[in-house]
Amino acid sequence: MKLTSHEEYGLRCLLRLGQEGPVGSLTIPEISEAESISQAYVAKLLRMLRRGGLVKAARGNIGGYKLARPARQIVLSDVMNILGVPLFEDGFCEAHSGQVETCVHSVDCSLRVLWRDMQAAVDRVLQRTTLEDLFRDEKQMIAWVEGLRDVVAVSKQSTRL
Repeated sequence: MKLTSHEEYGLRCLLRLGQEGPVGSLTIPEISEAESISQAYVAKLLRMLRRGGLVKAARGNIGGYKLARPARQIVLSDVMNILGVPLFEDGFCEAHSGQVETCVHSVDCSLRVLWRDMQAAVDRVLQRTTLEDLFRDEKQMIAWVEGLRDVVAVSKQSTRL
């Protein structure tokens, strides 16, 4: 499993905007310089995030971009759906059937079960994480993630009952 540059850099752009607070905004050149990402790429990512409803263009003297809603209301599962594609989704098996129309493992596939369960685990974490959660420093984030593991594990056990 690999995160794409869209996902990584898009999240970094959102974090940078979130750190400006509800009234702050940043221009493409400011984000580009702060994150060491080309202006063209920042513009592309902000366009995707604007179309997805996560950022809005700030007009007037201030100009630039800002979050469309508070960071605590931006859930990472929404961000990742805008910026990338899931590891596993409906139609995965049909898209990876090899040289035949229907995968030779379509009836009994251990891989499908594994990929689906991995996607579900990732989804549980992303649905419980907001942009505001990422404002922590690395040490605080380590502790927060440890607590999240416990919540996700309990949640997964309850869905099996």
